[in-house]
Amino acid sequence: MQQGVVGVVYVFWLILVLTGLAIYTVADHPKKTTIMPMTSQNPRVAERTTTYEADVIAWANRQAALLRAGRFDELDIEHIAEEIEDVGKSEQRELASRMAVLLTHLIKRHYQPERRGKSWRLTIRNQRRGIELRLARTPSLKAMLQDAGWQQEIWVDAAGAASAQAGLDELPEQCPWALEQVLMPDWLPD
Repeated sequence: MQQGVVGVVYVFWLILVLTGLAIYTVADHPKKTTIMPMTSQNPRVAERTTTYEADVIAWANRQAALLRAGRFDELDIEHIAEEIEDVGKSEQRELASRMAVLLTHLIKRHYQPERRGKSWRLTIRNQRRGIELRLARTPSLKAMLQDAGWQQEIWVDAAGAASAQAGLDELPEQCPWALEQVLMPDWLPD
């Protein structure tokens, strides 16, 4: 008899799942149940079914709550690992972007002395300051500065930007300045 009841309950549950409904016990009345649609508008379902792909912010909040509650077995470990890696990649992208902007303005200043102005000088100063702060906050980024391949990629980006912005066509294939010079607070190419 008990197996028959379990079978009926399973079939009933399966029908509810297939039709998009869910059963919940009403908190105030433990013997009373309610059937609710299984949609993201139903907070009980949304809490359990928010996926990384569907809503990354809701997913992140859910993962944080699970961590704080010590419910480690429910964590989305693969996506958490990806997000942690992305934090490092974001830091790397910002450093690369700041370096490219700095070099772009140094190129324009060097190859267009007649157009030198306060705006370029301020951009150069602000990018150097931003790079300095980024390196202080994330010291492991300093290793990137020593990577010749990375330096070349940044130069290519900067030369391309300077060419597009200022119409400069005859630029060297490699950066003519030492990285130490480029990052020095008061150094400017003539």
